[in-house]
Amino acid sequence: MDRIDFRSDTVSWPTPAMREAMAAAAVGDDVYGEDPTVNALEALAAEKVGKEAGLFVSSGTMGNLAAVLSHAGRGDEAILGADSHVFSWEAGGIAALGGVVPLPLPTDATGRMDPAAIEGAVRGDDPHLPATRLVLVENSYGGKHGYPLPPSYFAGVRAVADRHGLATHMDGARLFNAAVAQNLDAREITRHVDSVTFCLSKGLCAPVGSVLCGSTDFIHRARRARKILGGGMRQAGILAAAGIVALNEMVERLCDDHAHARLLADGLAAIPGIVVQPEMVKTNMVFFELGPDVPLSSEAVAGALSETANVWVGTNGPRGFRAVTHYWIDAADVRTFLEALERILERA
Repeated sequence: MDRIDFRSDTVSWPTPAMREAMAAAAVGDDVYGEDPTVNALEALAAEKVGKEAGLFVSSGTMGNLAAVLSHAGRGDEAILGADSHVFSWEAGGIAALGGVVPLPLPTDATGRMDPAAIEGAVRGDDPHLPATRLVLVENSYGGKHGYPLPPSYFAGVRAVADRHGLATHMDGARLFNAAVAQNLDAREITRHVDSVTFCLSKGLCAPVGSVLCGSTDFIHRARRARKILGGGMRQAGILAAAGIVALNEMVERLCDDHAHARLLADGLAAIPGIVVQPEMVKTNMVFFELGPDVPLSSEAVAGALSETANVWVGTNGPRGFRAVTHYWIDAADVRTFLEALERILERA
């Protein structure tokens, strides 16, 4: 890459193998179901998460919204975390476009809703109230250190959902980070939800796209929802080819990204003026803050890093940062980041 970019794993460029696969991809019209590479990606993705079928979509946000539209209708209610991605970072789409009412619940330090609170939030059969239809979960949990949540949590949520006839959908944007961090097959996590969306374009390094997976009947409904959202794709095999490489070659190496994130967190902990919790770094995200004695803002520090060392990092409020590791970040890049940050703070 042309910069050392910790802002997100979404900035990662496709690998050389992906570029070759894209150039050679067999294509057809996906709206007619005739793109062989898209069909192959959807089948592979479904197999990886233990579902019957998959649907290639342009983004995780589209996948989550198509899922909600397929599980719930206008005036229905969805229970979800108050700091979840669907509630906080997807432009209110489930309400604006789906008419689905979000009911946000608090989450703990790792992003878990209390299953008892979920059960308590389920509406009774009262015509004055929205009908509870859906529980939305997330793994890894981006708003809480990118923490990988265990299958036992989702089993507990599923038990509540089953008692009340509710559907469950997982925003698994970084599902494979969560699985690798726990040394699990992703299917051990996704077996507890009806549907799941995961991103190809984050740590898996593909240039575009996510896959929504679920039962055959659910994906049939979701395909219609994708069309409503403007997501009918044509010769999309050029993009799907990179996704196939991502699933076949990029999952197991996510442990390298996790190791680099922990290396960064441990290094940050040794810098005076930085507040960080290395013990919370389990995947590829590091959240940290400037200490109260540092006379700089996060924007000022981020600007100095990019100007002096070509290191780019995301800010998280006036004193905070989020750094995300990926395929194009190595140990040397982490050291460059730490050395540049230490110099900036020493001069402050």
